[in-house]
Formats: sequence, C-alpha cells, structure tokens
Amino acid sequence: MWFGIVTLFPEMFAVATESGVLGRAVTNGVVELEFFNPRDYAQDRHRTVDDRPYGGGPGMVMMVEPLLAAVAAAKTARAPGMNNPSSGLPPRVIYLSPQGQRLNQNRVQDLAELDALILVAGRYEGIDERAIELAVDEELSIGDYVLTGGELPAMVLIDALARHVPGTLGNRASAMDESHLDGLLDYPHYTRPENAGDRQVPQMLLSGDHAAIRRWRRKAALLKTWRHRPDLLTGQKLSDEDLALLRELFDEELTSEGSAPVGGG
Repeated sequence: MWFGIVTLFPEMFAVATESGVLGRAVTNGVVELEFFNPRDYAQDRHRTVDDRPYGGGPGMVMMVEPLLAAVAAAKTARAPGMNNPSSGLPPRVIYLSPQGQRLNQNRVQDLAELDALILVAGRYEGIDERAIELAVDEELSIGDYVLTGGELPAMVLIDALARHVPGTLGNRASAMDESHLDGLLDYPHYTRPENAGDRQVPQMLLSGDHAAIRRWRRKAALLKTWRHRPDLLTGQKLSDEDLALLRELFDEELTSEGSAPVGGG
C-alpha cells in the first residue's frame, strides 16, 4: 500500500516507520511512504507556507497554493504508468483534522481496500479552506481533541491500515481476530505464568476444549463491551448465540450480590 504524505515535518515519521511491525513492512516494501513537503512548492525565496488569517485572530494558516502543489505532485507520483500499472484512479486525498469524521474500524477496513492514499497533515491553526474544497476528498479525525499537527494522526491511520496489508503481520489471523473488527471490544488475553500473585488464568483457557474456549472468549468480549463501551452494542447485529450470552450476563448481574459478572466459564 502506498501513502503520499503532505507534511512540513517528514522526519517525524521515522519514529513509526523504522521499528516494529510497521518498520518491517516498510523495509520489506509491503508499505511505501513518499513525502511531499509544501515548502518545496512555495513560490517565494523564503519558502513561505503560512500567513496570518484574513479577518484577524491568533496563529497562522497554511497557504493554499503550496498545499495544492504538493497534493498535485503526490498524485503525479502515483499516476498510472510503468511504475504503477495497477491503479487506474487518482489516490484518495484525506486531510487529518479535528473537524473530520471520527475514524473507526469500519472506515479502516474500507480504506484498506485501496492501494494508495494521500494524507495531508496540517499545522498551525489549520489549512486554507480552499485547499480542502479543491483537493481533499475526505476529512478524518482520530478523536475529539486538538494536536499540534496532523502528523501523529496520519501515523495512527497508516498503522491501522498497514495491519490489513498482506505481509505486514506474521500471522494474518492477528488482523482478523482483534478488537473492534466485528463491532465488539476484544476478549482478555493471558499467557504464562498461570499464577501472577493472587490472579490466575481462567481455568476454561486451560481446558483444551476449543469450542468452550471460543464461547468463553465471545462472552468475555460481550462483557467487556457492555462494561466499557455499551454504545457499541446499540444497533449491533448480534447472533442468537450472542443474545443468549448477553442474557446469561444479565442474569449473572441480577443474581450477584454486588459483584460484577466475570465473563462465564
């Protein structure tokens, strides 16, 4: 998967792309990053990319012309041709912004079907609105808070997408069986030793009964979602087994004497 990244600080991405799973994917060519710095497309000798906002106010705004030129260069770099025979359409342009739609796993899965994206990382007070109107296909936010720039959100998006690119993870099942993939939070995970202080691995996980373990994990995922993100259950298409497990959890909650259910098993 190819990412064209429009940023004033391409060096920031070394943190995410030179180590760990994502670093290995970049090294192996599974994930490609190409950077386009708006300063390289500035029209004056000072390489100016920001200016004071019209109408007054604090801070500076990234200028429209260097941004449009950087996005155009990114599109040209990924244009169909000898180096890119598989892509017939320009890459989708995403601006990482607090005003964007909230990123979730469903959107990650949709975007992972594409082979190329251009990510625009803003700075200062934001970017000229005309750059959004003329060049951006979609705005995405990683949460309801403000950061100093769009580089960290871009890294978050790249990491989330890279997990779905074949060859990134050593075990493909890791991407298919994880938190949020089917709308629920993940079930608890355990490894050695069996005892950690007064905490023990649930006996069900030691039973060797794979069907029972699968059921325990599903019930535990429903429990964690119910406790921590009940909003995710709203409108969720649950199977008959899920509904039965939820009924068990409700019954356990009603019959417990002030103690929360423990996920069954």
